[in-house]
Amino acid sequence: MTSPHPVPGIYSHYKGNRYEVLGVAHHSETEEPLVLYRALYGEYGLWVRPLAMFTETVEVQGEPVPRFDLEKAF
Repeated sequence: MTSPHPVPGIYSHYKGNRYEVLGVAHHSETEEPLVLYRALYGEYGLWVRPLAMFTETVEVQGEPVPRFDLEKAF
């Protein structure tokens, strides 16, 4: 199953921090889709994470929750 691409916007991470998703890029060799996002704290670093990992759910206190949750789309 193919994961839907996240829309640009502000997302909250399940651990509490917030991030701005800029878009989806592709690895130059494998064409794997990678989500490009910026931390909205600290030094505002840029990060990439595989799309499948960005959109997956994680278990918190025995309950599935999204790794990233859209707060506001741009």
